[in-house]
Amino acid sequence: MSDDLRARLRGKGYRLTPQRELVLRAVEKLRHATPDEVYAEVHADSSAVNISTVYRTLEVLEELGLVKHAHLTDRAPTYHAVDDHEHFHLVCRNCHGITSVDPTVIAAGTQRLRDEYGFEPDLGHLAVFGECAQCRAEREENTQS
Repeated sequence: MSDDLRARLRGKGYRLTPQRELVLRAVEKLRHATPDEVYAEVHADSSAVNISTVYRTLEVLEELGLVKHAHLTDRAPTYHAVDDHEHFHLVCRNCHGITSVDPTVIAAGTQRLRDEYGFEPDLGHLAVFGECAQCRAEREENTQS
């Protein structure tokens, strides 16, 4: 990844700094993380990175198409690495679990958006909120008790 990252950064007039590499590695490791979570992960490896550097770096990495953000809570955006598969998110309102879902699951709906509205959805930003199967089962079990 670092050669690809280096080339993309240079193409946009940026350098590959240790801080940028640390932030991208943290996002990849954490899979879905807020800037504060990325900062905590990076700070464990290097105290030379401050929170404002993390925010600026996430913006640069998103501009380069290496990370995306989605709003999975009512707080800070959650970042995830752009890898070889696009996905959208299911977010449980109870346990706050996040499930990445392949876009083929809603292919008919996205095709309809294209056909009827000429609209191309960006599924990496899509979050569907609800209740996961485990929380639903626990709730139903507690209701029956």
